Amino acid sequence: MFNSRQEKILEILNNSGYVEVEMLASSFDVATQTIRRDLSELCDRGLASRVHGGARRAISTSMATYEERRLAAKASKSSIANAASKLIPNGSSVAINIGTTTEQVADALQLHKDLTVITNNINVVHILRNARLKSLSIIGGEVRLSDGAIVGADAVDAIRNYKVDYAIIGASSLDHDGSVLDFDQREVAVARAIIANARTKILVCGGSKFEVSAPHRICDISQLDIIVTDTAPPSSFQEIAVKSNTKIIMTEMNNE
Repeated sequence: MFNSRQEKILEILNNSGYVEVEMLASSFDVATQTIRRDLSELCDRGLASRVHGGARRAISTSMATYEERRLAAKASKSSIANAASKLIPNGSSVAINIGTTTEQVADALQLHKDLTVITNNINVVHILRNARLKSLSIIGGEVRLSDGAIVGADAVDAIRNYKVDYAIIGASSLDHDGSVLDFDQREVAVARAIIANARTKILVCGGSKFEVSAPHRICDISQLDIIVTDTAPPSSFQEIAVKSNTKIIMTEMNNE
């Protein structure tokens, strides 16, 4: 439940589309840090997206509940996950971040043997806890209540203690210029740490993410080794991938 101040902030967001921390602090006669905490909670619930100095109303994609996103395009996510799982050999170490598609990859890995899995996704633990793993570790940090992601500075520091063979990451948005993007800067920081501490970096992301705009950059595709998606990306994106030696696997073509 939100407190009365947060409900009023949400009402302002819905009416104007944008709020400033300083303006809200003055209006409610509270400290700016109090407003920042309010905005962080709204962002955690997917109802707003942080920008410099304030927050903006979340677009429809970020406002969708995690369960709704999990059910959306399930067949496409399953095909992406199956293709990605085939890239992971038995006995390897894998880091899996938050995301409905990365969870599908975890599900597809259940029959693998002797994997070492590290994750910041509570849902992945539930998926893999009965699999034939060598070990399963969940990193410490703040739990984002909206989806079970573990985020924040402690999570970033925890990831830095590992060096894995494969990183499986998702994203909320892809740009034609090769940018891989997300809404929550704390989640982005963890994804960056996973990428930095993996030998092979694999992005699993449907083509619909080109229709979504998100403000925070996880990385560029030049920093990835493989992208597994369901449809052909825009030509400009593919050209950048070729120049970067980033392999794109398209499951739609594989199923034809």
